[in-house]
Amino acid sequence: MSRTPRSAVLSVLALAAALALPAAGPPAPARAAVHHTGDEAAVLGEDHARTHARLRRAAQGTQGYPQSRRTASLAALEESQRRANAGFDAARFGRFTRFFPSPDFGVHVALLPTGKVLLFSFERVEADPTKETGPTNTVGRTNAGRAWLWDPAAGTGARAFKNVPPPVVLVPDGTHFPRPAPFFCAGHSYLPNGMVGVFGGNVGGKGGSGARLSFVFDPWTEKWFRNRDMAVGRWYPSVVTGADGRQVIMSGQSERGTGTPTPVVERFPALGHRVPWRPYDIPVDVPAERLRSDAPFRNDYPHLFSLRDGMIYGLGRDADQQWLFDPVRDVRRDLPRRPADFRGYGSAVPLPAGFRGPDSVLVLGGDPRDPHTYRLSGGRWTTEEPRAFGRTQDGTLILPDGTLLTVNGALDTRDYGHGPFNPQADPKYRQIELRDARGRWTLGPAQRLPRGYHSNALILPDGRMMVTGDELQQIANDPDIKDGMDGSIELYEPAYLHRGARPVLDRVPAGDLRYDTAFQVSSSTAKDARRAVLLAPTTVTHSVNTSQRHLDLRMTGVQGDRIGLRTPPSAADAPPGHYMLFLLDAKGVPSTAKWVKLGVR
Repeated sequence: MSRTPRSAVLSVLALAAALALPAAGPPAPARAAVHHTGDEAAVLGEDHARTHARLRRAAQGTQGYPQSRRTASLAALEESQRRANAGFDAARFGRFTRFFPSPDFGVHVALLPTGKVLLFSFERVEADPTKETGPTNTVGRTNAGRAWLWDPAAGTGARAFKNVPPPVVLVPDGTHFPRPAPFFCAGHSYLPNGMVGVFGGNVGGKGGSGARLSFVFDPWTEKWFRNRDMAVGRWYPSVVTGADGRQVIMSGQSERGTGTPTPVVERFPALGHRVPWRPYDIPVDVPAERLRSDAPFRNDYPHLFSLRDGMIYGLGRDADQQWLFDPVRDVRRDLPRRPADFRGYGSAVPLPAGFRGPDSVLVLGGDPRDPHTYRLSGGRWTTEEPRAFGRTQDGTLILPDGTLLTVNGALDTRDYGHGPFNPQADPKYRQIELRDARGRWTLGPAQRLPRGYHSNALILPDGRMMVTGDELQQIANDPDIKDGMDGSIELYEPAYLHRGARPVLDRVPAGDLRYDTAFQVSSSTAKDARRAVLLAPTTVTHSVNTSQRHLDLRMTGVQGDRIGLRTPPSAADAPPGHYMLFLLDAKGVPSTAKWVKLGVR
């Protein structure tokens, strides 16, 4: 393995000095716990009494980990970020701009075609970040999910968020307590009508065990709808949308608990049921179907991609479990062994390929000892340019200009460089890393919080990046642990937003667009447009992002404020659904995107 470039090492060392956190003072004395006397259930009712009990348990973490410690830590991170980023030119490296509270941890995020962002995870069961912060083994009522919408157009305050609670379900855990569906650590992807299909969840106990739950979130009514349960329980499954608009579901820990991933492959909706195409096609009580082929991944959350040959590529965490699935013939065959050994939660990206859909995938991260990146193309693996250092729990995004950006990361699942469940993080994991058009990586500015396990990021229609997730770090740096805003969001402006005026995209077609068909958009800066690109929205969790896609559109001419474009050749190039359309100028500066929908029923 080649050494990390010297310039990258120096950058990391310099950042480490700049980000060194000041030693926290002695912890403030913990306040005595409040104990209710008398028969609380008789006075308040059983439901209210249980809620009080849950809040008291959660509050225990505020005693062992007092607010003063959280406040001092967040202030130190803010100051070290300011010092570290002072030397980065925004026109070359971009900049982090906003940091604000969120009512959700953001274990799962999805950009919706309304421009809003869906965030969902679990109710807080622990406020001490030096302990397990998720309800992995929790059985009963407190093992529950939650969900929120953030509207970037409404700003960054509490009023910009809307609670969209998941359906209440009975989980087969023996307790018979209905609760909001515990669908955290599920898998998800988009349906052609913009809805998000969510599959699986956690029944609790046994180190976590798989639920058979199946839902869609409708961005148009902003409500959840339940479908028929899957054939098997899944916790940590992966889902990808194929060229026919149907979702393929693989892996996930079964009902028997952690260490029992299911080999069963399912498809939603089942053949014989229409694929939801129009905004009002809401699937309710619709079944999935089991396929003949199986996917016996030894580990959960494999990376799944539908590439331009119409095949689905299943890239497992184990080097010898790299498979190709034919969703039409329902068969599986082997792909070559990946050069690197086992990889944990690292990222993978389908690389932009111009006017066609992607035909190669870049696998990176997941091994803190290996900074290299690995490309699968034409059935062969090659070792590509390394990043500055290895990291797990990272997210890599495609930007509108076709370059890549890595954000977030850690040493291991709950280890940030100073041991597990230690909120103090190695400073280097706060730096983003940028990959240019030639495939070369460069370290960039640092984000406010370290974010590792359960961290996420996505590109907004205005070209900014949203970063969230990692409940351990959010709890450890909560400015007010008692205000109900458990999470946080940070915004980053890529370099292209600091290179002058942006192109303007005024209007795009409102209806469905057929493949390989000419259409027009209008722009008051049409003469400045050099590229038009489609960027698929992101729905991501645990570094698994199956929905990313970047395509250039052919420009057929410019007349006044009209720009002629042509849609991608086929649904294999770009599966049916909603895409962000950006115009870019000669400097790679993108417009604010507008949504278009590919595919006609």
